[in-house]
Amino acid sequence: METKDVILELRTKKGLSQDELAEKIYVTRQAVSRWETGETVPNTETLKLLSKFFDVSINTLLGSPRRLICQCCGMPLDDSVISKEPDGAFNEEYCKWCYTDGKFTYSSMEELINFCAEHMANENFTSEQVRAHMADMLPKLNYWKKSEM
Repeated sequence: METKDVILELRTKKGLSQDELAEKIYVTRQAVSRWETGETVPNTETLKLLSKFFDVSINTLLGSPRRLICQCCGMPLDDSVISKEPDGAFNEEYCKWCYTDGKFTYSSMEELINFCAEHMANENFTSEQVRAHMADMLPKLNYWKKSEM
């Protein structure tokens, strides 16, 4: 889905006119119209306002052009599990279980691996397999790369 379609759909779901949306995010009705016709795309600051107003990620507003994964645990991210900053803004780097209200949940890889081994193991994926998978994947994620420095 393209940005123009996403904005139109979100606006109509909220039952807002172009004028009403424009007023809420401090732009002109013409700007909203140009977005919805695909003539232009909102700038970065306006995307942030739209993201907060509609409670969706910027990635969603842009039509999900890339697949996001949590840079702490590797979980695929969508709007329902993306973490938020204390001010309510989405943080598209982490899931809500690894990063909440400006704080990280896990202080060590071992702690995260132990948690995952306990909760992800099942008849198809043993605890040892979970541990091996996580031990291989986690060092490749940005959160753990940073913590090695």
